[in-house]
Amino acid sequence: MMLALEMYRSPAKYLAAKAVGGRIPGILTGPAAPLRLVTINEPKAEREGWARIRPILSGICGSDLGMVTGSTKLYFSAMVSMPFVPGHEIVGELLDDCEDLPKGTRVVMDSVLTCAARGVEPCQGCATGNTNRCDRITVGHVAPGLQTGFCQDTGGGWGNVMVAHRSQLYAVPDGMSDERAVLTEPLACAVHTALRAKVEPGQSILVSGAGAVGLFATLALRELTQAGRITVVAKHAKQRELARAFGASDVVAPDEVFRGVRRSTGAFRLKPELAKEFLLGGVDIAVDAVGSKDSIDTVLRVTKAGGRVVLSGMPASGADLSPVWFRELELTGTYASAREESNDQPAFETALELAAKAPLDGIVGARYPLYRWREAIDHAHSAGRLGTVKVAFDVRAS
Repeated sequence: MMLALEMYRSPAKYLAAKAVGGRIPGILTGPAAPLRLVTINEPKAEREGWARIRPILSGICGSDLGMVTGSTKLYFSAMVSMPFVPGHEIVGELLDDCEDLPKGTRVVMDSVLTCAARGVEPCQGCATGNTNRCDRITVGHVAPGLQTGFCQDTGGGWGNVMVAHRSQLYAVPDGMSDERAVLTEPLACAVHTALRAKVEPGQSILVSGAGAVGLFATLALRELTQAGRITVVAKHAKQRELARAFGASDVVAPDEVFRGVRRSTGAFRLKPELAKEFLLGGVDIAVDAVGSKDSIDTVLRVTKAGGRVVLSGMPASGADLSPVWFRELELTGTYASAREESNDQPAFETALELAAKAPLDGIVGARYPLYRWREAIDHAHSAGRLGTVKVAFDVRAS
C-alpha cells in the first residue's frame, strides 16, 4: 500500500471548478477539488522493461493545474483512465533493475506512454522518433493515458511509488541536484519548442508569458538557436529578472507589448473600430507560453506577415484567427518532446545538459509534502504573483 494524491471523476466538481475556480481560487482546493489523498495499492511492474520508481521530487505544472481547475478541454477525456495519480515532472530512484539501469539509479522520465511502453508495433510517429505524436496512447497492455500521470495503471509522481518503462527513463548525472533534475521534463518541452520554432540566424522573437513554460522557452531559444532580439512578456518583477537571466533582450509588461514590438521592429500600429489593435510588420516568430485567449490574440497580432506563431501553452478557445488568414501566418503547435529532435539527439539529453549549466538555482521555489497538497496547489496557482517559478511535492517527506 502507498500514499498518493488521486484524481477521480466527478462531473459535478468539474463543472463547479470550471464555473467559479478562476474567480474564487480557494474553491479549487476545497469543495470543488477532484483530488483526494488516499492509501491505495502500489502499481505493479509485471512486464519486461518496466520498473518501480520511488519519486523524490515531483513538479506541479500547468496541465496539472488545468485538470484541477476544470480548464482542461474535454477533448482530452478520451485519452486518460481514471482514477489516476497525477505527476509527470519527476526525479526518482529506481526500486528495481531496469535493463541496463541498476536499482538505486536516480532517473528522470519522458512521460509520454508510447508504443514501446505499450508493447505494440511502432506507429509512424514512434518509428520516426516523433514519440510525442504517438497514435497508440489508448491501446496495448497499459490503460489509456497520453502520459504517465494521466494513466490509471502507471501511478504518477504525486504518490510514493510509480512504474515506468525503460524507454521513458534517463539517468541523472552524478552531482546534479534533485532540484535541477526535476526540471528536466519542462526543459525538454522547451527544447522541443525552441527547435520547432525553426529560428533563422538573427530573427526576432516574442515570448508571451514568463512562467516556467515561457522562461524555459526563452532559455532554450537563446542556448540552442541563433535568435536575434528576444522580447519576453512578463507580468511580475521576479519573472522580469529571470527572463533577462535566461537570455531575453527586452522584457515588457502585458500592456506594453504592442508599443515595445513596434519600437523594436519598426512596425506600423493600427487600431480598428471596436476591436483590438494590431501591427503591420512585427516579430519574425512569436511563442505563446500562456494559452489564454488574450495571449494568443496578442501573439497573432504582433507577428509579421509570413511569420511563425508557436503555441507552447495549452490553448484556450475564443482567439480571433483573422491574422492567420490575412497575414498568412504559419501556426505551429508544440506538445511534450521527441526522442529524435532536429539537433539529432533526444530532447531529454539536451535538457539534462541545460539543467547542468543554466542558472536554475532557486527555480524550485517551494516544496510540500503530499499531505499539504491544498497549500501546494494554491501556491502553484499563484506562483507568478508570489515570485515562484516551480512548486514541487517532496514525496520523501510524505
